Amino acid sequence: MAGKIIGIDLGTTNSCVAVLEGSEPVVIHNQEGGRTTPSMVSWNAEGDIVVGAASKRQMVTNPLRTVYGAKRLIGRKLVSGAIQQLAPTLPYGLTAAPNGDVRVKIADHEYAPPEISAHVLAKMRRVAEDYLGETVGECIITVPAYFDDVQRQATKDAGTIAGLTVRGILNEPTAAALAYGAHHQQDQRLAVFDLGGGTFDISILAIESGVFEVLATSGDTQLGGDDFDRALAELLISEFDTMHGIDLRKDAVALQRLKEASERAKIELSAAMTTDLNLPFIAAGSSGPVHLQREISRGEFEARCRPLLERLL
Repeated sequence: MAGKIIGIDLGTTNSCVAVLEGSEPVVIHNQEGGRTTPSMVSWNAEGDIVVGAASKRQMVTNPLRTVYGAKRLIGRKLVSGAIQQLAPTLPYGLTAAPNGDVRVKIADHEYAPPEISAHVLAKMRRVAEDYLGETVGECIITVPAYFDDVQRQATKDAGTIAGLTVRGILNEPTAAALAYGAHHQQDQRLAVFDLGGGTFDISILAIESGVFEVLATSGDTQLGGDDFDRALAELLISEFDTMHGIDLRKDAVALQRLKEASERAKIELSAAMTTDLNLPFIAAGSSGPVHLQREISRGEFEARCRPLLERLL
């Protein structure tokens, strides 16, 4: 009897894994009890690899050895405009492979983005195996509809490195429509928007007799929730530099704390009109420790993110 084929959403910020039970997809809870797992990989002081929630918990204390957002690097050259724009905002280093592909530099080692993503995929595989009580060897991985052939192949390579046979690469908007149950409804055309942690897609799908056809797709593989976090962080960095003459971009720990605080503020502003951002001892000035305290309003945050919102239109 053939084993189960799992479906993995390999996200920029978070990943999840699902399996069909009968005819219904079920998203599997991980060992920490969550339905999603942070797409983060760390190397601790002993050289051990830490993935997921455990990696996120120590990202502030271990910023130079914690990799997030590998999906934004996969299948890209170091000299590409997108990578050159992204690199200064990352606490970890980037370098180039002999063929120009981007590599992640951790201490004295260099890793290809598919290697980083493979650790996340292997984590999702273990989540599925713990739930199913059996070995899993095959999977389908979802990718942004706007991924090119190189990025799709790199994603497939990540699955192979993780010990999985990748049976298919499925566009994320199509996967969303399937999970919603659109294929069980009458023949129709759908517009599916997908704004994730690092990518944005819109696809027009035609469904006839349960068969999906992608009629058109567009998007931006460098636009997502991370950019909204970064927009707020850049505002705080600029204000802090003006006020104290200290550039927080040069401090990897401070940069990581800002990223975490900006994400938290964004989430809180989804429900509240204002939120307080408080980062004590964010830097050391000539007269001693310097703190960052700031109230952020929803209107101010939306104004800061307006250029990003315009890219969605």
